[in-house]
Amino acid sequence: MAKKRFIAGATCPSCSATDTMRWWQEHHVEVVECVQCGHTDRRSPMSAEEKQPVAQQQDAQVIGIFKPQ
Repeated sequence: MAKKRFIAGATCPSCSATDTMRWWQEHHVEVVECVQCGHTDRRSPMSAEEKQPVAQQQDAQVIGIFKPQ
């Protein structure tokens, strides 16, 4: 079973309760649930490449390649 974590300061979009939202991953899908009203939201997590702004991806350069001896 996945470890469920509360999201501090989060407000439920359904019942507007604060500090009742918890988050966990289930089969590579992010799940957010309100423990007060049961509202759930599911989505695929963003990859690390999607989180970087486009400008940073284009400017990225290889500095060097490490070759162990």
